[in-house]
Amino acid sequence: MTTGRRADVRATERPRPARQTSPEPAARRAASAAPPTAPERAGAEPGAPSDPDPLGGYLQARAAALLRTLHDHREAAAHAESAADAAEAVRRLRRSSRRIGATLHTFRPLFDPAWAEQLRTELSWLSGTLAREYAYGDRLDRLLAALHRLAHDGGAMTPVPPPATTRRGTAGEGRDRRDEALPAGVARAGALLDRRLTLARTRAHSAALQALGSSRFHALADTLAVLASEPPETRTPEPGEAPSLGAHAERARLRLLDAVDGLPLARSEHPFHAEALARALSAEMQGDSAWLHVRLLLRLHRYAQEVVGPDAQDPAHGTAPGTAYDAALAAAGRELDRHHDAAEAAAAAAAAARTPRIAPATAYALGVLHADQRHEVEAARFAFGRHWTAAEDGRLPDGRSGPAGAVVSRSGGARGRSAARGRATGR
Repeated sequence: MTTGRRADVRATERPRPARQTSPEPAARRAASAAPPTAPERAGAEPGAPSDPDPLGGYLQARAAALLRTLHDHREAAAHAESAADAAEAVRRLRRSSRRIGATLHTFRPLFDPAWAEQLRTELSWLSGTLAREYAYGDRLDRLLAALHRLAHDGGAMTPVPPPATTRRGTAGEGRDRRDEALPAGVARAGALLDRRLTLARTRAHSAALQALGSSRFHALADTLAVLASEPPETRTPEPGEAPSLGAHAERARLRLLDAVDGLPLARSEHPFHAEALARALSAEMQGDSAWLHVRLLLRLHRYAQEVVGPDAQDPAHGTAPGTAYDAALAAAGRELDRHHDAAEAAAAAAAAARTPRIAPATAYALGVLHADQRHEVEAARFAFGRHWTAAEDGRLPDGRSGPAGAVVSRSGGARGRSAARGRATGR
């Protein structure tokens, strides 16, 4: 009887779930248990208490987003038909990496210096390695599209001026020969660019595969998993240091203003003055480095504003997301991205033109292509100047008026910035 009752009890018990034999990866566990991202936190109920540690919460959210992006990239890269999804995952990965690296740079006095610098270096290595393959592909598409457009336009971007003293008919015949040389060299120029950039893209793809399987990548994934699960330790500012997050963000803004003051915005008011064409092919001689530096500082400033949040920003400045200043800076950042892409494409065309033993028609087509991309650089500088002026005046990029009180006042000048530096350093 006792044995039969025990058998009945066992029969009526609910089966227990099977125990998992393979633990979930640390990166996936951290991504699933990570705090909500910035848009999710923005949708909280009105009147809810603000995050007591906005810096730690921001880094946690960005690290969790980066881990999820790594998972998406691994899933998309496994199938050839999902190449577009893999490219989008790399773009999202770079956005998260830039924000984490910029936050560690802007607020570095609040972190352990060795830890912050090492994480910044590793994030830069990973995002650069994964993005290089897609950058070569985008550059090739840009150059081939420009070649196709220039071939149909007959090289109208770079007209050849007639000589001062020539025999009758010589100038017209020379122009006709040049107009015929461009379409004749377009096919060979496109093939040369395709061969060079495809080879570079293949090597970058191999480097990305090696990076994803390296111990360096797995160590970085573990670091991100820890960062996504718990905020980093921050130290108390020492006497004489900036006392708040807003002060560090203000320093980033002042560095941006100083860098923009050094740009030749007055010369860039005419978008097609072709000043770059009269100089050497070196990027330093053409002044691209100063613009690329402003592009970096603009990102640091915008990401710092994301960290401090609208509550920590000065209402008189109008720097909260959605204001005219923020919209104008976003448009200015897009123009600097356009400037960067055009400058890189022009450098690729110039490097291809230096290939030994190429046909004169091919070299001519590459020269026209280089000039076209340098015109794009100048146009991007002109557009950036317009958007930056709109940010100074507190206007939206389309010309509509925004809230009064722009971040940069033309009448304030260096005196206003000196006062702001005093407030940022606590003096």
